[in-house]
Amino acid sequence: SLVVLFGATAGAYGAKLGSDERELILLVWQVVDLHSKKVGTLHKSLVKADNLDLSDQCREVSGLTPEGLGKAEPLDRVLQQFSQLVSSDLKVLGRSSYTLCSDGQLLIRQVLHPETSKKNFLLSDCFYSFYDLRKEFHTCYPSSAAVKDQTIKTMAEYLGLGTDETEEDFGVWQVKTMVAIIFSMLSESCNHIFTEPETVKYKYETGPCSKSETVDSDTVIRARGLPWQSSDQDIARFFKGLNIAKGGVALCLNAQGRRNGEALVRFVNSEQRDLALERHKHHMGSRYIEVYKATGEEFLKIAGGTSNEVAQFLSKENQVIIRMRGLPFTATQEDVLGFLGPECPVTGGKEGLLFVKYPDGRPTGDAFVLFSCEEYAQNALKKHKEILGKRYIELFRSTAAEVQQVLNRYMSTPLIPTLPTPIIPVIPPPYTIATGSIRDCVRLRGLPYTAGIDDILEFMGDATADIKPHGVHMVLNQQGRPSGDAFIQMKSADKAFMVAQKCHKKMMKDRYVEVFQCSGEEMNFVLMGGTLNRSGLSPPPCKLPCLSPPAYAAFQTAAVIPAEAALYQPQALLPTTRTPQVSTAAPPTVTYYPAQAAQLYMNYTAYYPSPPVSPTTVGYIAAPPGAVAAAATATHTPILPQPGALVRMQGLPYNTGMKEILSFFQGYQYAPDDYNGLIQLSDQARSVLQAPKEWVCL
Repeated sequence: SLVVLFGATAGAYGAKLGSDERELILLVWQVVDLHSKKVGTLHKSLVKADNLDLSDQCREVSGLTPEGLGKAEPLDRVLQQFSQLVSSDLKVLGRSSYTLCSDGQLLIRQVLHPETSKKNFLLSDCFYSFYDLRKEFHTCYPSSAAVKDQTIKTMAEYLGLGTDETEEDFGVWQVKTMVAIIFSMLSESCNHIFTEPETVKYKYETGPCSKSETVDSDTVIRARGLPWQSSDQDIARFFKGLNIAKGGVALCLNAQGRRNGEALVRFVNSEQRDLALERHKHHMGSRYIEVYKATGEEFLKIAGGTSNEVAQFLSKENQVIIRMRGLPFTATQEDVLGFLGPECPVTGGKEGLLFVKYPDGRPTGDAFVLFSCEEYAQNALKKHKEILGKRYIELFRSTAAEVQQVLNRYMSTPLIPTLPTPIIPVIPPPYTIATGSIRDCVRLRGLPYTAGIDDILEFMGDATADIKPHGVHMVLNQQGRPSGDAFIQMKSADKAFMVAQKCHKKMMKDRYVEVFQCSGEEMNFVLMGGTLNRSGLSPPPCKLPCLSPPAYAAFQTAAVIPAEAALYQPQALLPTTRTPQVSTAAPPTVTYYPAQAAQLYMNYTAYYPSPPVSPTTVGYIAAPPGAVAAAATATHTPILPQPGALVRMQGLPYNTGMKEILSFFQGYQYAPDDYNGLIQLSDQARSVLQAPKEWVCL
């Protein structure tokens, strides 16, 4: 038997049903016996919504009013009545089982499942399997219109059935017409058989993903604006009614290894992905979630892994994964199992623990733990911020994709990260970046990650003529990729104001971009690694800039090398020192900067956060005039010895001085004449070096 089902919400109708999160207000159904071709009683039930404010389209199409709906039963009571009435109709027809049949998939997937999930009550099993009448009709009549273009009216017209909707109440005509279409499909000329129903997954299945897998880009979306504490199960609940692929939720992490409010979600097919895109700006709690298209390559970068150890750890299916952070570096498996206790047994004992380590085997303080059920996981989460040794331990829900991400990130980290030798053009006067409070700059926030300078110039339109030369500054993240922010220097504060007014929330590709007027000082803070938000300015994590080479040849000009410049360069990072020379024929290997320059800028700026990721903080150091004079008269020999004579120290306390470092290396032979400083610098230059967290030692 089939139960033909039709419904309507208080909002959009037709192809946009459920896209606006409006609640269900009408259900109409009728039982159809496919063997005897008999039908049961047609039932129509109004549903009382929490919000009775009906859209104009709903009022016009359905003829319903808030007053009439106010007397109806809530959804949970209506669904109980639905089950009871269907059971009684089946008994009259001599049947016991049935499957739902609806006009398309929107009513089941986009309305009933999401709404019941938000209202925290379960749907009966019959709502997890249904026939899509449009697909069945196209299978029976291949010459009919495409499935996505079908409606009840077009299917009736194709069969020559009556299509006057005004003859019956809203919903009644739709169900009667659907029943007539089904009987036509059952006729001897067609003899259609309903064999393959659509299914809705009961729950999200976790699992690993290999980088060697092929992921169809038409099945992946990016969700933005997620609460930081949301888990893969929370995301699966947001997309309730849609079938997510096994292990298809990948939570994205920022440079510090923390969740950044984004996730990539992979669905079983493109049809499910298209339905997911219709949930753009639907709510998870009090927050709206943005949903955009993504690619399979992006998904594999986040969720894919190659480690056999991780694959073995994740091979146990249907496990709840908990991430532990802040473990003592000396913690053992026995310590972790003892910390968790007998009330939350780990799956497989020691085999259910995975410690995250650096490539050289050093522990990172992170670990992942498997639990066989939700109860054990909840018991473990209650130990959040309890003490192990002398440290408090953080516990969070995690995912298989997060395990892969964290392992990939740490295992791919070089033991001594270095930067390529930069060739950076100095901005010539008169277009130096001002450090004052004149608001002659604009900040672009929310740029597509694929946007380049050409896209920004096109986005600015006519205002491009008012941009200063070398005035486009894109902010990179720790991986050297666009972060979604950019700063533009305009010729005046008035021009910046006009651009902010004209371009704010203007669309670039498929995203709107926020444009704010700001000052050069505010811009400098962000370009140097600080943050700018509603709370004001937060200083950069390190006073010395971390630079990356410009990505656009159009902005590369011959470097200007002031005669008074001096450079102190670690051998591990930069070429051998040499006498500064002015050159106009070609850019030199290393650019020198004037000593009085307080800050350095370029056309493409990278922000390297610290800690925990702290690439080379030793960079371009402005030397005092005395050092310049000494350098001019001295015979130039490499300041640092050959490779192999250097060690690098990370994780030093910020107040560490020379004496503490020499004491640390007591018993080892270091450069005998270097007791006045780790690198021969004047006091003024040494004070500059005391800002970073890392030292280069002889």
